[in-house]
Amino acid sequence: MSTVTIGSKADINAMVEPDRVHKRCYTDQAIFDAEIERIFERTWIYVGHESQVKNVGDYYTTLIGRQPVIMVRAKDGKVNVVYNRCPHRGAMLCADHSGNTGTTFKCPYHAWRFNLDGTLLKIPVIEGYQGTRFDTSDPQFHMKKVARVDSYRGFVFASLVPDVPDLVTFLGGAKIAFDDMCNRAPDGEVEVVPNCFRVIQKSNWKIFLENQLDAVHPSITHEAAGRAAFEVEKDIEKRTGKKAHLQYHMLSAFTMPFHKFDAMDNVGHANGHLVFRGYMDLRRADPEMVEYLKIMHAKHGEKRTEEILSVDIHHVIGYPCLSVQPPLQQLRAIRPIGPDRTLSEIWHFRLKGAPEGMYRRALAYYQLVNSPSTTINADDLENWWRCQQGLFSSGGDWVSFHRNAGQDRVQANGTIVSVTGMSELPMRHMMGAWKDYMVKGAAQ
Repeated sequence: MSTVTIGSKADINAMVEPDRVHKRCYTDQAIFDAEIERIFERTWIYVGHESQVKNVGDYYTTLIGRQPVIMVRAKDGKVNVVYNRCPHRGAMLCADHSGNTGTTFKCPYHAWRFNLDGTLLKIPVIEGYQGTRFDTSDPQFHMKKVARVDSYRGFVFASLVPDVPDLVTFLGGAKIAFDDMCNRAPDGEVEVVPNCFRVIQKSNWKIFLENQLDAVHPSITHEAAGRAAFEVEKDIEKRTGKKAHLQYHMLSAFTMPFHKFDAMDNVGHANGHLVFRGYMDLRRADPEMVEYLKIMHAKHGEKRTEEILSVDIHHVIGYPCLSVQPPLQQLRAIRPIGPDRTLSEIWHFRLKGAPEGMYRRALAYYQLVNSPSTTINADDLENWWRCQQGLFSSGGDWVSFHRNAGQDRVQANGTIVSVTGMSELPMRHMMGAWKDYMVKGAAQ
C-alpha cells in the first residue's frame, strides 16, 4: 500500500499526476474532510433557483459542504441565505426541505424570533436577560448569514467565505449552462419544477462528475436500454414511414458508435468547469417544435431564434457541484456526504413562455434518463458503486486518465479543448482544479 498522506502541499501534489491520480482521492476519510473544508466550504456552491422561493417567507433548505443553510425570500424581495441554526441553543429553525415560514423565523425550542434576514426580532420573557452579558444588538445572537450570496439568471449561489471572486468571474465559461437554458425560453427565464429526485449514490462525488462527460461509457454501459429503444424506434419508422417520437431517440442515442462520440469534444475552462459540445439532435419538425418556433420567432425574430437554437451544448460541469444539460432543462446538484456517499438532487425547469409540449419533452428526458427509476441511471449507479468498491481494494493504487493524455489543445483564451470526444481531458481537468483547491488550503 502507498504511504501517501494528507496535509502538506507535497502530499497533495504526489496524489495527482498529469495522467493518473491516487485512489485515496476517492476513498480516504481525511482527504474527504479536507475536500469539504478546502473546496465546498471555500468557493461558490449552488443553493437553488429563485423560483423556489417566489413569495415572502418561502424557504428551501440544503447543505453547503457540511453546513445546513436556508434560502429564503425576504420582505424586500431579496433572496437571503442564512445558517439553519438558532443562536440560542443551536436548534435548526427549519426541518423541512421547503415551505413558508411567514414573515419571521421562529425557533421551535424556545420561540426566539428572527427577521427573514436573520436579525433577532423578539425573545420571550426578555427580562430574564437583564444584568447579563446578553445584548440584542450583538451579532452572535442573530442568525448568521453566509458570507456571500449572488445569483446568475435566477440560479442562486453562496459562499461561506468572503474572499472569493465575484460569481460571474467564478462561473466563467460555465455561464453558458444558464445562458443557453434561459435563452431558449421565449420570456428569457426559467422556473423550477417544484420538487426533485433525491438519490444517495454509494460512491465518491468525483466519480459522478467524471462520468457525466465520459463519452466512452454510454454505448457500453447503456447498450441494452439503448438497443431496445433503437429497435422499437426503427420498427415504428418502418411501419409508419415517419420518425418515431423524440423520446425513443433520447434512449437510442446511447447506441451511437464510438466514432460518433469521438467526433464531439470537451472544453475545459478555469476553476474546473467543462463544456461538452454536440451529441443529441433535438430539432425535429414535430408539433411541439413547430408551435415553439412560432412563439420564439414572434418574440425574438427568426435570426436571433436560430442563433439561440444553434448553440450546440449538451452538458456543462459547474465545478465542483453541478451537472447541467441546458437544451433539456435539467440540473443535477451534488452534496457530498462521505468518501463513498453522495447526495444528488435532480431538478428540471420550465421555459417561461414556451408551450406545454416543450415542458413535456424535458419531462420525458427527466424520467427516461435522469430519474432514479430508469435503467440508464441504474446502470450508472451500479458502475459507480463497483468503482468505489474496487478502489477500496488492494488491487492497485492508481486511477488511469491516460486516454489522449498530453494531446489536449490549449487555446489562446486559456481554455483546453480535447483532441477527441472520448479523451479523458474532463477527468484530468477536474482533478487539476481539485489539486489547486486542496493545495491552496494545505500546510506548507
